[in-house]
Amino acid sequence: MLSLEDKNVWQDDSDDMKEIENKYLIPAEKIVIVMPEYNGSFPGILKLMMDNNNIKKCWWYKKAMLVGVADGRAGNLRGMEHMTNILHYLKVHVLYNKLPISRINEEVSEEGQLLKPATAKAVNEQIQEFLNF
Repeated sequence: MLSLEDKNVWQDDSDDMKEIENKYLIPAEKIVIVMPEYNGSFPGILKLMMDNNNIKKCWWYKKAMLVGVADGRAGNLRGMEHMTNILHYLKVHVLYNKLPISRINEEVSEEGQLLKPATAKAVNEQIQEFLNF
């Protein structure tokens, strides 16, 4: 699992970017992206990280699964569609089942456990589909 919090992704030759590329992106065949809604899309730091790495080695012909989270009611649908377009440009195959999780503060406990059975079922179904993708 990779969090971009406190990572230097604005310099393509930073130690953080080298670690992200070599430890997480280049060896991966499949990538799960869980992204919060930010200004109707996703945080710019995520796009900046994608722009500052070796696109061919890190992204081309890989598979991705998208999960959007938001405190509002749309579960970052717009952000997932925006990311889908970017990933298609990067030659990434995106799982058709994109999971929006709305009102995230009511869905997940402080310990990180899913609180609603319907959400847990949707998450498990998406994971199974991605494993078969």
